[in-house]
Amino acid sequence: MSLYAIGDLHLSLGGSKPMDVFGGAWDGYVEKLKRGFEGITDDDTVVLCGDLSWGVSLAETADDFRFIDALPGSKIFLKGNHDYWHETAAKTRAFFASIGVRDIPLLNNNSFDYGGVKLCGTRGWVYDDGVDGGHNAKVSAREAQRLEASLRSAGDAEKICFFHYPPRFGSYVCEEIISLMVRYGVRRCFYGHIHGRGHANAFQGVSRGIEYAMVSADWLGFRPRKVL
Repeated sequence: MSLYAIGDLHLSLGGSKPMDVFGGAWDGYVEKLKRGFEGITDDDTVVLCGDLSWGVSLAETADDFRFIDALPGSKIFLKGNHDYWHETAAKTRAFFASIGVRDIPLLNNNSFDYGGVKLCGTRGWVYDDGVDGGHNAKVSAREAQRLEASLRSAGDAEKICFFHYPPRFGSYVCEEIISLMVRYGVRRCFYGHIHGRGHANAFQGVSRGIEYAMVSADWLGFRPRKVL
């Protein structure tokens, strides 16, 4: 039994936005994902760190989630910035049942137990200079509240955090998120969102006692990273 993480599958099996159009690492990425999951068993768990489907409604994601469901392992997902299809956990759960997909629970304001270790997290946020500063502050505060709810729900157990957005990127530091991880004793953090040339600015390593690792699918070669 092992725990893995991967983000940014960006599936569009029933839509018109396949990532193959970008070429390079994304060429044939659906087949690469199939191969990448070959070492995983149904006793394993995979945390999906957001941006799972380009569908803008649940109906448009049906083929994508059937594909995800067919991959080995139990799954837990986070929302990414492109997961427009997600409205509420209840609607998503009902939709999965209606298309014969096993439940994929959402990591949001909660935590999951994995052999005594608690899996915590939220989408996160990266400040955007192109948007209103008040909006940035509001969204960042909301994500910090969600993360704290997740961390509190984990009690005194060892905690691992998962995000879609990186808490650190280049010179950017999301202090609201990082200070919570420090306060609650988090030692490992996994995130996605970053692609292509952005990989060069991704922070991976240890800072303030927290080890950071990027799990964007293209960075991992479409093979989930083993966490535990």
